[in-house]
Amino acid sequence: MTMRRARPLCLAGIALVLVTSCTSENSTPVAASGTGPSATAPTTATTTGAGALPRPAHVMVAIFENEDAADVLGSAEAPYLTELAASAASFDDAHGETHPSQPNYLALFSGSTQGVTDDRCPVDLTGDNLAAQLLAAGETFTGYSEGLPEAGYAGCSSGRYARKHNPWVNFADLPPSVNQPFSALPADYADLPTVSFVVPDLCNDMHDCGVAAGDAWAREHLAPYVDWAVEHDSVLIVTFDEDGGSRDNHIATIVAGAGVRATHVGRRIDHYDLLRTIEDMYGLPPLGKAANASPVTGIWAAN
Repeated sequence: MTMRRARPLCLAGIALVLVTSCTSENSTPVAASGTGPSATAPTTATTTGAGALPRPAHVMVAIFENEDAADVLGSAEAPYLTELAASAASFDDAHGETHPSQPNYLALFSGSTQGVTDDRCPVDLTGDNLAAQLLAAGETFTGYSEGLPEAGYAGCSSGRYARKHNPWVNFADLPPSVNQPFSALPADYADLPTVSFVVPDLCNDMHDCGVAAGDAWAREHLAPYVDWAVEHDSVLIVTFDEDGGSRDNHIATIVAGAGVRATHVGRRIDHYDLLRTIEDMYGLPPLGKAANASPVTGIWAAN
């Protein structure tokens, strides 16, 4: 698939004024290297009153698999994600909820693990979730899964595609049209839905083929979106479902795009905090455990 690439925006002399105190987020600014997409990027995002969050035109969430943060960021196997983290907001204390994979995807998508404790398939669920919230509010959502054989496919596996990494297909009340193959990702990013989830296949998500394969996939498929996003009021969230199986469940998480400061954030976050952030951006009521989570503030620059 040919992806649209946009030239990074480079405007000198624009002062970035913090919306909220970086102290509240325990964040440490990173010196701009001049090569990262966020180092000099202004934002045109509209900020909300509560939590001082932007309301991006588009948010893309990319989810990788089963790697500890230390094995990704700063690793020779992950030069692109390491570079991205240095030019964006990198969360040094981010965590998955549990093991194995499937409950973490459900937590990020619905504010609950839904009582699921394993990777069994199928899981058939009802109830609210991020996609349903967005659709009810007049916004849009699509999940793009690499290897999904066709739109709306509800099978448990196909080649390197695995339903356990696709939480939206488990909710019967959602229209099949939200469940799309990665090949359906628009070539023109302006045609993306309000919020999209992007899930690589079992090789490119680092699950089967390791960190280097996933990093190469991220450079090919996410870097063009980041370049475009900084000029078009849009955001990328890169996270992992879980680490390699430790109790600490320490994962890499990066937020990049329009108006995101290059910074390291020391506060502890998890999938519920990320969900709460997206919900607050669009004025949606927090789901499940997201109600007790805190949105990610202190990384955003003002207009």
